[in-house]
Amino acid sequence: MRSRIITTICVKCSTMIKRSKYNNKKTKVDGITFDSKKEADRYVFLTHRATNGEVLDLHLQVPFVFALEGKKMFTYKADFVYYDKTLSKTIIEDVKGMRTPLYKLKKKLIENQHQITITET
Repeated sequence: MRSRIITTICVKCSTMIKRSKYNNKKTKVDGITFDSKKEADRYVFLTHRATNGEVLDLHLQVPFVFALEGKKMFTYKADFVYYDKTLSKTIIEDVKGMRTPLYKLKKKLIENQHQITITET
């Protein structure tokens, strides 16, 4: 399966601009660049909850390694990992716009191997 390259021509300078495959717009918040506006918005929401004391230990891009017979096969990075005081549990969260077949497979493998649940927003 070949990936589509999506381009646009800049009106001001007449150069080609490459767009993301799923039309995500990189967004910067607090000096952090997020892959999409949706992910940046979720970060703002979670930091607000952290300020109110509802969320503790907020971490971004937390890696989970999938290994088979002692060999590393791939690394999945969760967008956010935090402790939710209202639910009294650790949440592993992925902000998704498009759930690709590869993502679905990786999610199942990581959840099974690490005995976790990945929440999608």
